[in-house]
Amino acid sequence: MSSPNAAGNEPSFRESVDIMFNRAVALIDLPPGLEEKIRVCNATYTVRFGVRLRGKIETFTGYRSVHSEHMEPVKGGIRFSMGVNQNEVEALAALMTYKCALVETPFGGSKGGLCIDPRAWEEDELERITRRFAYELAKRDLIHPSQNVPAPDMGTGEREMEWIADQYRRMNTTDINAAACVTGKPLHAGGIAGRVEATGRGVQYAMREFFREPADVQAAGMSGSLDGKHVIVQGLGNVGYHAAKFLKDEDGCLITGIIERDGAIVDETGIDVEALHHWIGQHGGVKGYPHGTYVEDGAVVLEEDCDILIPAALEGVINLSNAENVKAPLIVEAANGPITAGADEILNRKGTVIIPDMYANAGGVTVSYFEWVKNLSHIRFGRMQRRQEEARHELIVGELERLSQHLGDQWSMTPNFKQKYLRGADELELVRSGLDDTMRTAFQSMRDVWHNRADVSDLRTSAYLVSINRVAESYKAKGL
Repeated sequence: MSSPNAAGNEPSFRESVDIMFNRAVALIDLPPGLEEKIRVCNATYTVRFGVRLRGKIETFTGYRSVHSEHMEPVKGGIRFSMGVNQNEVEALAALMTYKCALVETPFGGSKGGLCIDPRAWEEDELERITRRFAYELAKRDLIHPSQNVPAPDMGTGEREMEWIADQYRRMNTTDINAAACVTGKPLHAGGIAGRVEATGRGVQYAMREFFREPADVQAAGMSGSLDGKHVIVQGLGNVGYHAAKFLKDEDGCLITGIIERDGAIVDETGIDVEALHHWIGQHGGVKGYPHGTYVEDGAVVLEEDCDILIPAALEGVINLSNAENVKAPLIVEAANGPITAGADEILNRKGTVIIPDMYANAGGVTVSYFEWVKNLSHIRFGRMQRRQEEARHELIVGELERLSQHLGDQWSMTPNFKQKYLRGADELELVRSGLDDTMRTAFQSMRDVWHNRADVSDLRTSAYLVSINRVAESYKAKGL
């Protein structure tokens, strides 16, 4: 599915980010010049390189943009897409700066992209292309554990990250921290448990935190918990799939619509996310799926009745051409920039509550931070303390069992209590705990601004205010 081409006055993705930044920064009293310093992209590197493929030299164009170095290294994904261009990469890099500041990961913002259709190449060809791109970036320190740390994005995943990490190692054979040059690696290659699911899991935790606050749920025209809420998801890639799966299986949501590039499936009784995901993997799209109703023009499903709409794929899917018709009272931006600046104004005017991208999809960079720390410490989380934790718990359980024998039928432990309590946390549980804590803390920082400033009426402006203030404080500490 491509982004709809709306009215001619629709701002570009980069313009939308600037408009939303300007809307927020107008509410802050910054020293002269600092506003511009925070807004501008520090540097963008464009590379054009050739790879001999299928008997001829193919030339590819790639980008790596560094938005802000108020903290280093800078962090941001690399996407493989035919839609990659300099403006998009710079806008995404800016979002990364604000996102990292909001969730308090100690990174500046960066982003990269390669203008390529990854489906057009065989795996061995794609590996050669990826390694050459990594070489071009690494030799300029645009991949480096202490300066610039990429991650997966649209069109890339664990496989590509392992290729990039290996290429960096080949070029820096004595760098003991080489594994930290990129995150999102497979577990066997220095990755971390829970990274693949991280962005989708973060979306789930963001929604749980929103629904913990009855006043916020009421502001969206709803009541109660996530259980039973009707959800439409646009894009069943890594983020959309995990978010939909967790919301369905763990929170009781009904996934009533799933939109993909070749159309949509709608089913008011609830879609089996796992089955549809498997179907897409086998057939390349949703068309022909035997359950639910197939809708050829998937974009119209964005306008269907539901409680929660989760755009989880492309930027600009909600724009001036359809914003007025979107009925969902709550939109959760699992993708980067799925709502244009013009559409954002329309939706805010209608009273739609939007959980913004820089917060909603921050699970990926949060767990990437954990992976980076793991690589630098050269030890998996939980390895030192897990069994010690279990030993301490064993002491308590032993005492409880002694009391139980003494008191007889008057007192006994709940079935399975011992088994559950004795088990020390492994890496996956620690990662999920850290992610949950991060999403809760970041939401409350946004919420405080949203509810306590009369000049702020939406969560996006709140998120920008929190982020910009943190970046500004960091620059001030540097003497700027």
